[in-house]
Amino acid sequence: MIAGMDATRLAVLAAVGVGAVLAAALGWIMLRSRRAGRIESPEDAAQAVEQMLVGARVAGAVVGADGGGALAVTEDGRVAAVKRRGNRLVAREVPWRNVRSTAQGILVETGDARLGEVALAGVDALDIRRLAPRLTR
Repeated sequence: MIAGMDATRLAVLAAVGVGAVLAAALGWIMLRSRRAGRIESPEDAAQAVEQMLVGARVAGAVVGADGGGALAVTEDGRVAAVKRRGNRLVAREVPWRNVRSTAQGILVETGDARLGEVALAGVDALDIRRLAPRLTR
């Protein structure tokens, strides 16, 4: 009889332990998904580009309306896509031909499998022309 009570207590403790682990995992996932949010400003995107591209000086940058992606143009005419990976910003130089306009905004095909495509919601071709007026004449 005592052995039966020990088994019941053990089963209850195991269930509580599994529940606590699941709750902690769910909380971690929710926190992580919130943290990997927006690109806050064009200045943040410009700083990421200047840190990742040797000798780059950003002339202008634009961030999508949802903060999911950004595009920066350097003073020497290079263009870089910026996207959040985890809790940091990652920038990759891309050819101008990989920047295209869609109905939802600008889409940049980075050619980097880890970074993927960078979408700038609500950004249009006119916004890009403002970034690099001497390059789009």
